[in-house]
Amino acid sequence: MSLWTSLDPASATVDPGGSTTVRLRLRNTGDVVDEYHFEAVGALAPWTVVEPRSLRLYPGTTGTVRLDVSPPRTPDAAAGPHPYAVRITPTEHPEAATVPEGVITVTPFEEVRAELVPPVVKGRFRGRPRLAVDNLGNVKVTASVNGSDNGDQLSYDLRPGNVQIEPGRAAFIETTLRPRRITWFGSSEQRPFTLAVRRSGFTPLDVEGTYVQRAFAPRWLAACLGVLTALAITFVMLWIAYKPQVLTAATEQLQQAGVSTLPPEPKPTQEAPKAPPAASAPPVAAEPRQESGTGGGGGSGQKESEPPKKAPERTAATAVRELAAKDPDGRHICYRVYVKDKGWTQPACDDEPAGTPGSGAQLTAVNVSAAGTNGTTGGAYVPDPASTKGEGHYPDPWTNAADGVDHYLGSTDDDAPYLMGFSISVNRGKDAVCQSSYVHDDTWLGLACDDPNSGFAFTYVGTHDNKLWIEAVRLKV
Repeated sequence: MSLWTSLDPASATVDPGGSTTVRLRLRNTGDVVDEYHFEAVGALAPWTVVEPRSLRLYPGTTGTVRLDVSPPRTPDAAAGPHPYAVRITPTEHPEAATVPEGVITVTPFEEVRAELVPPVVKGRFRGRPRLAVDNLGNVKVTASVNGSDNGDQLSYDLRPGNVQIEPGRAAFIETTLRPRRITWFGSSEQRPFTLAVRRSGFTPLDVEGTYVQRAFAPRWLAACLGVLTALAITFVMLWIAYKPQVLTAATEQLQQAGVSTLPPEPKPTQEAPKAPPAASAPPVAAEPRQESGTGGGGGSGQKESEPPKKAPERTAATAVRELAAKDPDGRHICYRVYVKDKGWTQPACDDEPAGTPGSGAQLTAVNVSAAGTNGTTGGAYVPDPASTKGEGHYPDPWTNAADGVDHYLGSTDDDAPYLMGFSISVNRGKDAVCQSSYVHDDTWLGLACDDPNSGFAFTYVGTHDNKLWIEAVRLKV
């Protein structure tokens, strides 16, 4: 085969979301008519369109093929130079294919999205939302995060404060909010705050949230304590002012009568009569022993009573099937938790609490079942001793369960690790599920829901701190 080729231009630059055109010129330098087939190869091949796909040339004639390269504006189109090539296969001699090469440089772009989960947190002494930062660009992003609010009413503990995110990946920043002044009595107060994601050369990306600070005690309790304190002080003052004088003549009258107030001396007791000898006691007839079955002497025996049968275990699937029978067209979710060294709790459904909040008890497993949601998907999140950042991990692959079927996350073994949390979704992430958890040494976290339309196809229940665990959960669909 004799063929001459040329790429014009051999090097080009293209923006993600845009396109560039390269022309391939070729000449049949042989002495026979031949037809050539063209195919884009290399990293940019999925985004390259060759037109036409084949070309027939007579000897000594020249043809032109157009290559349109259109990388998408996504993290898949990595920034930097990318070699590209076109495989030319002649029909007459397919074994003599040729591959002219060039270079196309994809320009970088940065796009960052941030979301606060949940956007509203409640607590008396602290709140713990999470900030999810997604890198939707095609280059690595380095960012820092800080918090602010009007009046400097909150303090912020951000871990980590600086992140590096690869293209197409996300980073989670654990945020701890603490009020600078504790509200002892009164109603809850809303304190708006802002978390700013800062990058060099870009305008900060602000994410707004609200911390609802609860009072330590309600206002009516302060009023009651004030009234009780005033009554106590009034009573003491009246007692001191009008203390009654109590006089008695009992001692003087006893002395005149010659009566002693000492207890009388005990009199010698008579000896108790001895029991009669054993021989004089009448013999006691032994009760006949009852045996099961019929005896050989013609008497009928009585069967021993059987032990009562143990009631079947009431699981999450049992409870959700009962709800589905009453409400066939509704959506329900039931769940129960396994408390370490105590066992399973009774099932709870549709935002009811399951567990023992505030007890310090550790949960090692969760049993979930749903109705009207096309099934559940999830995985258990437990401590990772090998983590250098103090975070946990998913030790097992995520599992699925159909509607009305028990779905178990975690383990009930004696040496099972405690649950830092678990992930849960319904209908393969196409529908929303809401959750709240009670974290040890904390309080109920705010109710958070996944949003499939925004890219979050599951919701996470719990904490990311290796040293903490969940004590109770609430779910609803």
